[in-house]
Amino acid sequence: MSLKHYICPLSAVLIWAANTVVNKLAIGVIDPAAISFYRWLLAGTLLALVFGQPVWRQRVVVRRYLPRLFLLGMLGMVMYQCLAYIAAQTTSVTNMGILASTMPLMAVGFSVLLLGEAATVGSVCGGLLSLLGLGYLLSHGDPATLFSHGAAPGDGLMLLACLAYACYGVLLKLWNIPLNNWHSLLVQVWCAIPVLLIYYLFRSAPPLTAAGLPLVLFAGIPASLLAPILWMVGVNQLGASRTTAMMTLIPVFTIILALLFLGESLHVYDIVGGAITLLGVVLAQTVKRPLLVAPQTAIKRQSDKATK
Repeated sequence: MSLKHYICPLSAVLIWAANTVVNKLAIGVIDPAAISFYRWLLAGTLLALVFGQPVWRQRVVVRRYLPRLFLLGMLGMVMYQCLAYIAAQTTSVTNMGILASTMPLMAVGFSVLLLGEAATVGSVCGGLLSLLGLGYLLSHGDPATLFSHGAAPGDGLMLLACLAYACYGVLLKLWNIPLNNWHSLLVQVWCAIPVLLIYYLFRSAPPLTAAGLPLVLFAGIPASLLAPILWMVGVNQLGASRTTAMMTLIPVFTIILALLFLGESLHVYDIVGGAITLLGVVLAQTVKRPLLVAPQTAIKRQSDKATK
């Protein structure tokens, strides 16, 4: 594979890492409900301009799968985005980036539960290792404090956000809705927009200002539309497994951007906890040996060895 094939997925990862920084920059500038609503209103409008007619021609299919598309919109556009914006108020961008990197591992867990996929040695050992790493990270190097004081509210909210998005990805695979990715995304976004509007009005959030506009534009166009395009190009060029492995770079890019633009400090517990967490994620994605071998398979393997 040529190095140029890695440019698109790496660019997508960089954009998503930058969007985590935008979550932090939004504090005091634009309300979480406002940026969530305006971001998807912008993205949904642009998607409708491009894909509105093809989706309308498939309205029979859309109507049939609307409940599922609505739930996907709630998980991916409402829960994940709103929780992430709120989490940014009480946790660091470094923590958010490391927590976000565990989504592939969470997806493995949901795949076992919802898709009936077999648990692997990598998923179990990687999951336990990541839990240890997160415990060390979120407790600032003293895991005992998690039992006495708990994690910071923002860390807990970001974990919930990641769980919601991991579930989103697995349900998308489970249901295999007969719409292409962009048509499905358009319907999901427009299912989410009314809910986000209600949330925005319920919070009586201030209107959009000139200071908040650049944040909305970045979240609505590069993070919501450009990054997925670049990611899909990467999947087509490199394959799903190689491209997904690059998700582990999100915390690396996030930490670098946080140091450069937010002046966040990097502590020993960030490095140690983050490294252990990422090692667990990589282990879960690479070690595919089944945890439990069916008796028939075990007998067959023994007989094969005996005949050699």
